[in-house]
Amino acid sequence: TVDESELLTVPDGWKEPAFTREDNPKGLLEESSFATLFPKYREAYLKECWPLVQKALGEHYVNATLDLIEGSMTVTTTKKTFDPYAIIRARDLIKLLARSVPFEQAVRILQDDVACDIIKIGSLVRKRDTFIKRRGRLLGPKGSTLKALELLTNCYIMVQGNTVSALGPFSGLKEVRKVVLDTMKNVHPIYNIKTLMIKRELSKDPELRSQSWERFLPKFKRKNLKKRKEPKKKNTKKEYTPFPPPQPESQTDKELASGEYFLKERQKKRKRVEEIKAKQADAIKKRQEERNKAFIPPKEKPVVKTKKGS
Repeated sequence: TVDESELLTVPDGWKEPAFTREDNPKGLLEESSFATLFPKYREAYLKECWPLVQKALGEHYVNATLDLIEGSMTVTTTKKTFDPYAIIRARDLIKLLARSVPFEQAVRILQDDVACDIIKIGSLVRKRDTFIKRRGRLLGPKGSTLKALELLTNCYIMVQGNTVSALGPFSGLKEVRKVVLDTMKNVHPIYNIKTLMIKRELSKDPELRSQSWERFLPKFKRKNLKKRKEPKKKNTKKEYTPFPPPQPESQTDKELASGEYFLKERQKKRKRVEEIKAKQADAIKKRQEERNKAFIPPKEKPVVKTKKGS
């Protein structure tokens, strides 16, 4: 009897056998081709290293063409091409070369255990200034953060413009993508680097391979969350009623209610004059009281007689 967990785990140092001509002696039936554009500033470098690109792809029987007028690179299969996946690797190679990855690193994509991932980060942040800050945070001071990430994931990472190109094993590419996307979401890469360091130490222990690592991994909480300021004037919703509010009384309605509407013009005028005189009299009275306050003497404290000692 064999333990099921042992059947599911890949033994250390195991590699899939290489694909040879014996596996596909008759070659491919149809011709496949891929093309990609490159920026103007890469023209001089590509022109210089293109013989090396043709030599590397020639070993897999794939043709490569550089068009400087149109600014494009094209890879095409031939009748001798026996590996059907070689054209996909050649496509990734020209993509990496267009994204400013040096030829010495990009040529590694032709190996069986190496893959690539081009992460687009340009549209993840709206403001340009914020995008530049977060992209710089991914690089770190003098490129130290990027170097630490490369050592932990065994991947080559190239940050260029609005994309991040990564080259390495599949497990490392998965971690790189997670770190890059978290950084653009305002999560500092140092937190993910700490987690990767712990995972690397845990993977060395054979007993912990089949166990969950949740208890060992750190859980970071945001401490600088700003509390939302509550408004001074809170608009409270009134209770809903299907009936409309009562119509306000007009001046005519008020005059009808008080009986003033039926008075003659002379009587109305006399009434207004009397109201004005009454208001003036009240104002004069209040003003006089304020003036008289200055002439009112303050209350004196009672004199306390001290008893003479016997």
